[in-house]
Order: sequence, then C-alpha cells, then structure tokens
Amino acid sequence: MQKVTTFLWYDDGAEEAAALYVSLLPDSRILSVNHAAGVTLVRFVLAGTEYQSMNAGPQFPFTEATSIMVLCDDQAEVDRLWDALIAGGGEPSQCGWLKDRWGLSWQIVPARLLELQNDPDPERARRANEAMLRMAKIDIAALEAAADGS
Repeated sequence: MQKVTTFLWYDDGAEEAAALYVSLLPDSRILSVNHAAGVTLVRFVLAGTEYQSMNAGPQFPFTEATSIMVLCDDQAEVDRLWDALIAGGGEPSQCGWLKDRWGLSWQIVPARLLELQNDPDPERARRANEAMLRMAKIDIAALEAAADGS
C-alpha cells in the first residue's frame, strides 16, 4: 500500500464507479472490495496510483475543489475518456472538466494543451489558452488552429 492515498466518499456506487474507472485506463485494477456493516470499501489502482473509496451516505458530496486529472496522448483518448465518464448521467463542464454520474470531477487534458500553454511564443500560448477557455471537451485541432492564429 502506498503511503499517501486519495480517499473518495460516495453516497452510493463506489464499487460500480471503481469498476468503470479501472476499465478506462491501463495499469488499473480493483485490489479489494469489502462489504462490512452496511459500508462498501473499495481499494483500486488507476494508472499505477492507488485510491480508496467507500459508500457512506450523502453527508459529504463531491465538489469541483477535488478532481482527478488524466493527461491524454491524443484526441482519440480525450474523446474516449470524456464519453465514458459523462455516460449515464455525467455532466460536461468547461476547460476539459466534467462530472461523472457519481458527481466526481475529472479533468481530461490532452498533453498538447500543456505544450501549447508553454509555447515559447507568448502570443501562441495566449491564443491557445483563450481557445481552451471557450471549450467544454478540449479539441486539440481547434487549439492548434487558435495558436496558429487561424
């Protein structure tokens, strides 16, 4: 077990959520599921990082103050993760953020966005960032066009 682990408190659905999450990213798996005293505890790994979650009621709902960021290699990965995470009742937000159907916030970020935001030409970086601010799901081709001034 790693020394520091993110712990996610679900009203209900921790096991179902973990199953979806591990299906989406390589190097991911469920480590354990424990049903005890009406509470479900789930340990799982996402892309090599361990998480724990539990069903414990609605006292502490998720907020955008905490999110899981996934750095994506290309548009196909952005599209696949975005679509899977908003399916079944999730909500798109802006700038690559979304909430899954359990209310957990995610940032689905193409690595190309970070490259463009750090472009040595500050005008290219500014144009790319301004384009990103108008997007929900990030569109790499649109970012590149904006950076190029198109």
